[in-house]
Amino acid sequence: MKILIVGGNGTIGKKVAEGLSQKHDLIIGGRNTGDVHVDISSSTSISEMFKKIGKLDSIVCIAGTGYYGSFEEMTQEHIMPGIYGKLLGQMNLVLIGKDFLNPEGSITLTTGIAASHPARNGSCVAMINGAINSFVLAASQELKEDKRINAVSPGLVEDSKERYGEFFPGYNLVPMGKLVNAYILSIEGAVNGKILKVYS
Repeated sequence: MKILIVGGNGTIGKKVAEGLSQKHDLIIGGRNTGDVHVDISSSTSISEMFKKIGKLDSIVCIAGTGYYGSFEEMTQEHIMPGIYGKLLGQMNLVLIGKDFLNPEGSITLTTGIAASHPARNGSCVAMINGAINSFVLAASQELKEDKRINAVSPGLVEDSKERYGEFFPGYNLVPMGKLVNAYILSIEGAVNGKILKVYS
């Protein structure tokens, strides 16, 4: 199986790649590192990447973030980088990438616990994650040729505690192995139109 992992050199991406590498042909995409370079905030960059790679069996995105900060001070300028990156970026990976996906192929996006359980100062991220979840539910009904789409929605992952722990006080830590299994289920399983929540 030929799999593209956008964000495959990030903390979670590396673990997912390790979990898949024994059985599949992996292509790692990233803004500055990886086998192919892509800026997911640019539809042109996404198109150029797919033309370079060609046909795929699975597309996985573990890239993009959003603004964490004061709701009282939040403005459109804070919100838009996450809109163009994590939200529109992942949507464009689907809209453009579906034409490079083999029949019965899969697409896996990444959202997060904030969609269901937003933390303080996380309104922007909650909105983005919720929008992606809704997009996945709808897109799963529209994809042709038995192509599938799911989202993996992590909680506070143990390996990311140092970076994000202060935003999620009291949240249970998610074992990395359990999260990796959710990506494997989406890629190798038969599930479609699911938000695979890994919250504890």
